[in-house]
Amino acid sequence: MKLQLIMLMGALSVAGCATITRGTNDVLVVNSTPGGAEVKLSNGESCTGTPCTFKLPRKSELNVLIQKPGCKPQQVRVTNRVAGSGGAAMAGNIVFGGIIGAGVDAGTGATQELVPNPVSVTLECKGR
Repeated sequence: MKLQLIMLMGALSVAGCATITRGTNDVLVVNSTPGGAEVKLSNGESCTGTPCTFKLPRKSELNVLIQKPGCKPQQVRVTNRVAGSGGAAMAGNIVFGGIIGAGVDAGTGATQELVPNPVSVTLECKGR
């Protein structure tokens, strides 16, 4: 009986609050072919050469502009969706953590993931 109780407690600890288990931020990766393109996010962040990474709130929605001299710029819309592991954490939270924990997870966006991620584009360049 003790072994079963220990196993149940271990399983419940894995199904914890998404805010704690996943965090409220995600890492967005931006790649381009050819590399070395400039990236500008609609939130004001940028990098001078791909590949780039940005730490962003999981519930972000933004535009990503990728450009390089001699190439046609491309823009990609990044949004969010409920992640598979985020949904499982939310379900565990509702069952074991109650409505307050579920509200915290929903409010912080901890159950979300950024899509597409990674952002990968092939730039149309002159002379290629």
